Amino acid sequence: MTTDVLAEFEARGLIQDTTEREALAEALSDEMITVYVGFDPTADSLHLGNLIPIMALRRMQLA
Repeated sequence: MTTDVLAEFEARGLIQDTTEREALAEALSDEMITVYVGFDPTADSLHLGNLIPIMALRRMQLA
């Protein structure tokens, strides 16, 4: 994964603040990481608020 994802998320306003941005950028560029989003995909319904995290997960998957 490249730091381009981090820059893209920041440009789109999806990341406002981080601790140790450089360490995060290094981790994204050097290794495969695990990402967690806390919603239940087996729930009776999802709402529009779930779409942004799902799209972010997909973008990270493609990176």
